[in-house]
Amino acid sequence: MPDRLRAQYEAYPYPARDPRDEAKRLLTGSPGHLDEVNHYVFGGRLGGSPGGTAPFRVLFAGGGTGDGTIMLAQQAADAGLAAEITYLDLSDASRSIAERRAEARGLTNIRFRSGSLLDWAGLGSFDYIDCCGVLHHLEDPAAGLRSLLSALAPGGGIGLMVYGTFGRTGVYPLQDALRTLADGLPDAERVDLAKRLLKTLPPTNWLKRNPFIGDHQESDAGLYDLLLHSRDRAYTVPELADLASGCGLAITAFIEPARYDPARYIADPRVRRRLDGLGAVARAALAEQLSGSMAKHVCYLVRPEDAADAVATPDDLDMVPVLRDLDGAAIARGLKPGAGLRADLGGMPVNLPMPRLAGPLLARIDGRTSVGKLYEALGKVEPGLTIPAFLAQFNDLYTVLNGMNKLLLRRQHGAAQGVQYY
Repeated sequence: MPDRLRAQYEAYPYPARDPRDEAKRLLTGSPGHLDEVNHYVFGGRLGGSPGGTAPFRVLFAGGGTGDGTIMLAQQAADAGLAAEITYLDLSDASRSIAERRAEARGLTNIRFRSGSLLDWAGLGSFDYIDCCGVLHHLEDPAAGLRSLLSALAPGGGIGLMVYGTFGRTGVYPLQDALRTLADGLPDAERVDLAKRLLKTLPPTNWLKRNPFIGDHQESDAGLYDLLLHSRDRAYTVPELADLASGCGLAITAFIEPARYDPARYIADPRVRRRLDGLGAVARAALAEQLSGSMAKHVCYLVRPEDAADAVATPDDLDMVPVLRDLDGAAIARGLKPGAGLRADLGGMPVNLPMPRLAGPLLARIDGRTSVGKLYEALGKVEPGLTIPAFLAQFNDLYTVLNGMNKLLLRRQHGAAQGVQYY
């Protein structure tokens, strides 16, 4: 990382965080959410080594001020999962904030290291590697991804976030304008100049008309990272897929899956029929083109030979459904028969159709009860309910909520031998 880029994150650690806020809340997001990693990388089998004795080893490559590191470390501690999490970043200022956040929570499963993701020698190999918002700042992103792959243990996976081209409309012309206007000024003056320019932008300016970009309004660190950064680039879906495949990796999922389904953006049945036969990448690329709101892409990657078993599927009665950021019982109480749920899909309001048994299912999904046990429980209130009929209802609910990244799966504890579960 050039001195200028290092100096940026020393002066403006990003994202701006106050360790005192840890007493109020746990910030969660993607990639790196424990249930998400389990679902999209380990097929619900999350654990340590095949012998079940080694800890789950995680690397946060470019950990910044610690959002992902703190999230996963806290979730692992709460779940009783033996984890060894390594934070790696070049910025001492960012590392200091992340360390104080971990201290505020009493987390002991993180080791902090200073360095580059291009030079991780001596740290060992990792079951999961998280690289959020880093590759797009490298001179050679492919070299960075290949470096991460070389640190990935067999059967492991990578969580990645990079900028999205279309959703960042307006960012790059304004970056160029500020290079012209602020070139040679000290950082503090560049930030002040940028603030002054933003106040006087005409209503026709592309960034001003883009409702999906707001970092510059939240903090000086956000403004600097968005508009004064010395190097960043954005990716379309095909470019990201090419980056992954060129480095020997396969994409298991984009987050949220429904946002990458072009059928969500096409109401006309005749037009929608043109989607038939399109491959996964082509469909996701079309969704990006139609949506216009994807300012970033979050995805999970594994080696191609591991892709077939990477994603958990709902057809296994031993799987345990887990609701993310939803109170299933509360939703069930307010859900009328035949009604759907209102949701937001990247700025687009959508109605999520619910199957007939959505209420009874949601009321019983608690993160501990397996699909098989749910069937047994519903059989007591739905006499004559067959397994095929139940699975059809459950799969319909899963399809809708998993598409919004709100319903994930983990394997029932002890359902198989040789892997450590939580």
